[in-house]
Amino acid sequence: MQLEGVVRKIELYGAFVDIGMERDGLIHISQLSTKPVSRVADVLKEGQKVTVWVTQVDPQQGRVALTLVKPVDVGWKELAEGQTYTGRVVRVERYGLFVDIGAERPGLLHAREMGAFNRPDAYRVGDEIEVRILQLDRRKKRIDLTIAESEMPVLEQDESLPSPIELAFRRAMEEARRQGKEVPAVRSSRKRRQDEQEEILSRTLQQISR
Repeated sequence: MQLEGVVRKIELYGAFVDIGMERDGLIHISQLSTKPVSRVADVLKEGQKVTVWVTQVDPQQGRVALTLVKPVDVGWKELAEGQTYTGRVVRVERYGLFVDIGAERPGLLHAREMGAFNRPDAYRVGDEIEVRILQLDRRKKRIDLTIAESEMPVLEQDESLPSPIELAFRRAMEEARRQGKEVPAVRSSRKRRQDEQEEILSRTLQQISR
């Protein structure tokens, strides 16, 4: 449960927070940050307003344990391969992106999983990106991601504007007909363009994986 409170008292081992109950809740020094904290006073001051989360309640003792660390949105048990999330880029590296999907740790979107037309340096920290869980390693707490299909660029060409290759091919065909030569069957322009795109994608993927 998320609560709003006011720091009432600072101790060596933590801080007592008024959360509107009969007794104040306690934030232990270990719950002040995800990083080690040596002095409570370095993080909190008396009278400071804070947002806290309840981690434990002891009705018999009347104790409420609190934390300043926001709980993860998605627990390890909830994660599964194939799930799609809209995440936030938290780190950019030459080999890929670290993406926060609400889990305990960011997942790694490797460059080879970003598609032929995407590169890590095209993104900045804070950018949103849709990803899919490719593989989970719960023992190592590692999440490998791949880019979602919705992030893949759509390759489109105007059917009314033939490509230079198609124009040259048409001229060659017309010249062959005028000379009475046999003309081979011609594939549709759409199929030919699809084949060209597949070839480009294949070459680009091979370059990225090297």
